[in-house]
Amino acid sequence: MMTTTADVRTAPDTVSALHVQEEPAAACFSVSHMDFYYSAHKALEDVSLVIPENAITACIGPSGCGKSTFLRSLNRMNDLIDGVRVTGSLLYRGEDIYADCDVLELRKKVGMVFQKPNPFPMSIYDNIAYGPRLHGKPDRRTLDDLVERCLRDAALWDEVKDRLRKSALGLSGGQQQRLCIARALAVDPDVLLMDEPTSALDPVSTSRIEDLCLELKKRLSIIIVTHNMQQAARISDMTAFFMVNDDHCGYLVEYGETEQIFYRPQNKKTEAYISGRFG
Repeated sequence: MMTTTADVRTAPDTVSALHVQEEPAAACFSVSHMDFYYSAHKALEDVSLVIPENAITACIGPSGCGKSTFLRSLNRMNDLIDGVRVTGSLLYRGEDIYADCDVLELRKKVGMVFQKPNPFPMSIYDNIAYGPRLHGKPDRRTLDDLVERCLRDAALWDEVKDRLRKSALGLSGGQQQRLCIARALAVDPDVLLMDEPTSALDPVSTSRIEDLCLELKKRLSIIIVTHNMQQAARISDMTAFFMVNDDHCGYLVEYGETEQIFYRPQNKKTEAYISGRFG
C-alpha cells in the first residue's frame, strides 16, 4: 500500500534531493489518493493507479473529466498555472515528484506531445537538435547521427532527409506531429505523454502515429489521452476511465487491462460509456 501524504503541497521550483518511497518493481508511475486543485476548484479526486513500464496506457472519458489534467500532472506541466496544488502521493519510479524533485530533469525523462503539432519556427534539423543542445554541446557528427536516428524512430526520415535545413513549418500536419515526437525522443526520455496526438490528423497520419507508438513501447512507456475509443482499444495495454461527478470534479471510475475494460468492465458506468449510451 502506498504511503499517502496528508498535507497539501505546492510544487517547489527545483531542489536537488529525491525522496524515494517503495513501489512495485515494474511500475512507471504509482499514484495513490491523489487530489488535484486549481486554486479552490478540485479538478481530480482520490485517483489511485499504477502505470506499468514499457506499455501504452490510455486515459479515456468525456470532456472535462480531468484526463489532460492528470496527464500533465505526471511531468508537472500544470506547475505553469497559478494556484495549482496536489495532495496524495505521485511517484515516478519511486520518487515523489511533488516533494523533492528536479523539475527540469523530470521533464527530460517524461516528455510530452501535445494535441496540436507545435514545431519550432526553425529548420527540421534544428527542431531535433534543440533539446540536446540545451542539455549539452554534442559535436556535429554526434548531432547529425542523433537527428537521423530520431527521425527514423518517428518514421519521418525518408520523407524529410533531403530538406533538413528547410523550415519545419512547411511540413504537413501529420509530419509536424511526427517531428514533435522525434523532438521529444531526442533527449532520450523514459516516458512519453501524449495528449490527443492524432485528434487533428487524417486517418493515414493517425495510423502512422499509432504504429509508431506500438514500436516505441518496446523501449519506453507511453501514456495517451484520447477521445477515440477505437484508438484506445487498438493500441493500449491498460485503460483508465475517468468521469466527472455532480461537483464537476473528475475521478477514476475503473482501471485495468484494455481487453477487460472494453469487453468485461466491472463498473456499469464504464459499460455505458464504452457502449456509447452516455458521454
